[in-house]
Amino acid sequence: MSIETMKFHIKDKSLAAKGKLRIEWADSQMPVLRKIREDFSNRKPLQGVKISACLHVTTETANLMKTLKAGGATVRLCASNPLSTQDDVAASLVMDYGIEVFAIKGEDNKTYYEHINAVLDIQPDITMDDGADLISTLHSKRKELLQKVRGGTEETTTGVIRLRSMSKRGVLAYPVIAVNDSATKHLFDNRFGTGQSTIDGIIRATNILLAGKEVVVVGFGDCGRGVASRARGLGAHVTVVEVDPVRALEAVMEGYRVTSMEEAAKYGDIFVTVTGNKHVIREEHFQSMKDGAILANSGHFDVEIDIPSLRRLSKSTVNVRENVEKFTLYSDKKIYLLAQGRLVNLAAAEGHPAAVMDMSFANQALAAEYIIKESLTPGVYTLPDKIDKEVAELKLSSMGVKIERLTEEQIKYLSSWEEGT
Repeated sequence: MSIETMKFHIKDKSLAAKGKLRIEWADSQMPVLRKIREDFSNRKPLQGVKISACLHVTTETANLMKTLKAGGATVRLCASNPLSTQDDVAASLVMDYGIEVFAIKGEDNKTYYEHINAVLDIQPDITMDDGADLISTLHSKRKELLQKVRGGTEETTTGVIRLRSMSKRGVLAYPVIAVNDSATKHLFDNRFGTGQSTIDGIIRATNILLAGKEVVVVGFGDCGRGVASRARGLGAHVTVVEVDPVRALEAVMEGYRVTSMEEAAKYGDIFVTVTGNKHVIREEHFQSMKDGAILANSGHFDVEIDIPSLRRLSKSTVNVRENVEKFTLYSDKKIYLLAQGRLVNLAAAEGHPAAVMDMSFANQALAAEYIIKESLTPGVYTLPDKIDKEVAELKLSSMGVKIERLTEEQIKYLSSWEEGT
């Protein structure tokens, strides 16, 4: 496809050279996806397949797009968050790799949905989501395209929650692979990726020293575990706020202080939300916070912190640093919001390290092939355990790690019931 016939909407084509260097650097850290790309290039399992993707437009995503194209697919990409696009990457995907991209960092809400619709205009066979915005748009405003869609994939916890709700209500019109539920995704991407990149985003935005600070992590799922662990590793005193009693008990056993948001609001220096839920930090909590409290969100949507209430409580706001907005309350107390309450790890930093996204996007690529191979009915699915193990083995091999193998005697023992004490 020549640049003259391509459709795209990006910030600046001249950024492509910088973007290509960064994409290549990420590729050097993604050996599993690279191996899958080589295989796809030879077999062409996605030949003739149209894929509409709504993902964070980062260097890692660029290498996934390259892999899908190598497999024979026609791909269009838009951003799954208005602040997560890396404009140089978007430019390189268009100029160097011939992939149509509709994404500009900082795009307004109107442009965001125009881009989603532009991506859907190719009438996709497969949708690839991070937050389920493509799927929700298809089911609400682009229903005429639903019949052609053979399946979709979903990258993140928040999106899977939305899809399971749709499936339970009987309104999900096609099968979707919950890539987030693969062990080689959520156990590593969510914990190690979100943990490191969230702390990275907070530090880049504020240049604050975490050692000795009171860090409150709201939510103790895989992402919350990662954030809590990395904050503690940098010397912070970590409190966990959790509604699930089992997760709360786990946090206690891990040595974290566990309490309610009402109590934690009184002493926290830095608050990080990773729940996938709405308004977990709200008006009564803002009023209890001490002067200088910092708020960050690493959940997919910008609803975890009740920003409208924070604005209503404030007499003035000012951007004091890039990605740091100071809210001065009528009481003269100051509260700092990072990255407009959006994903701090992508808005203020570069998102997950490529080495961990290597597994997540390997799952995405293999999920696309799985959808084409299988005849699935509408619903939410997980990838077969065999694929999970294949990704893990490829990753271990790339790291030079050898694992033990069962002997024939051991295999027989594990599959029998006769032998006991």
